[in-house]
This record gives sequence, structure tokens and C-alpha cells, in this order.
Amino acid sequence: MKNVQEQLMHEEESIFNAQLQRRSFLRYAGAGAAGVALLAAGCKKRDRDVPAYEGVMLDFKDDFGVLNYAYALEQLEAAFYTQVASNPPSDMSANEKAYFQDIQFHEIAHREFFKKALNTSAIGSLEVDFSSIDFTKRSSVLAAAMAFEDLGVAAYNGAGVRLKNDNFLLIAGKIVSVEARHASYVRDLVSYGSFADLTTLTTFGAKDSDGLDAALTPDKVLPIAAKYVKTKINVINL
Repeated sequence: MKNVQEQLMHEEESIFNAQLQRRSFLRYAGAGAAGVALLAAGCKKRDRDVPAYEGVMLDFKDDFGVLNYAYALEQLEAAFYTQVASNPPSDMSANEKAYFQDIQFHEIAHREFFKKALNTSAIGSLEVDFSSIDFTKRSSVLAAAMAFEDLGVAAYNGAGVRLKNDNFLLIAGKIVSVEARHASYVRDLVSYGSFADLTTLTTFGAKDSDGLDAALTPDKVLPIAAKYVKTKINVINL
């Protein structure tokens, strides 16, 4: 645990202390995460001999399971924003395209951060399914981005309580705070002035009226995220 902890802290410092590359409130390397990506396949305790399975395994018995959960979420968001940035909708403004590219860099930085820090403990790459998103239309892209970002914030908030290591919790807090910046920006594009209005997301259990964002446990996040992931995610010790 100690070696991985030191690696995480080293990687976290290199990412979050990076210089601004653009005069944008969104851009500072490593900002933004959230995410979502998993298909719950049962929450039973793992036996000493784990049976063969298809896809990847998330074992929530310790902090490494939570970190891999975050890594899975980052993979999904990075894939989404990379596709948007590579061929953005024609009805997006130049400024919006630039900001979405900023978010893409944030998500990629987070993905690579977890992948490198977890090293051999990291789960494999996930195959995504964005067939329900029309990447040629601004409205469809914004709707998907809003769903990803709001769900990502709720997912991080709900998983934080599972982290036993204070340093890991600190890193997660830094990431989710940037994810919330993404969420507020996207929401403002969808409906100006609604940057903190989560009243429409009753499924997430959001209560913006009391000044608190939603917190969803993994068993609530996984079914919502499942439509965007082809890879089967097996979950144990949840």
C-alpha cells in the first residue's frame, strides 16, 4: 500500500501543479473527472479462489477497488470528450469547441493518472458504446455531457466514504471539485443560469436547495452508466 500511495501522491502533484496552458478557468492539467462506466454483476463476497469471468473485475474490499472504480469512470469520460473534440458538432461555437477540448485534456490526464498510479493493479481498458449519442448535434452532445458530469460528481461523492487512506481521499476531492466545474459549465450552456440546478435530476437524489450535490453509491451509478459501456464490469464486495 505504501508504494502505491507514494506513487499516487507523486503523480497527483505533477498533474495538479501543472501550469495553465490557456486563459480558461477550466484548463489546468488534471482537472475534471467523474464519470461512469460499469455494469454491476452482483455484490457477493469474493471466495479465496475467484472464478473465471468475462470483462473486468472491481473488488471493493479495499481502496484499490475504489481507485479502479474512478479509473473506469475516467476512461468513459475521456473517450466521450475525445470523440467530441475530434469531430465537434458544426453548430457548436468556436469558444465551446475550445472549452470541450480543455475538458478532454482534463479527462485524459485523470485517466492516465490512475492508470500509471495503479500500475499492475489497474483494470483493463473499457470498450464504450456511444450509439445513443448523436455527435453531429450540439444539443445531443451537451445533453450527454451534462449527464456524464452530473453523474460523475455524484459517483465521486458517493465513493469517497469508502476510502480509508486520507491521501487517496484528498486526491479524489481535488478531482471531483474540477468535475463540478465541468458540470456547471455544461449546465450553463444547456440552460443559462442553471449551473447549480440539479432539480431535474431526481434520479440522482440531488438536493441543490440545501447547497449539497448528490452522492450516489456504486450500485446506483453502475446501472445508469451501463448503457455507455460494452465491457462487462464484474463487481464484488460492494
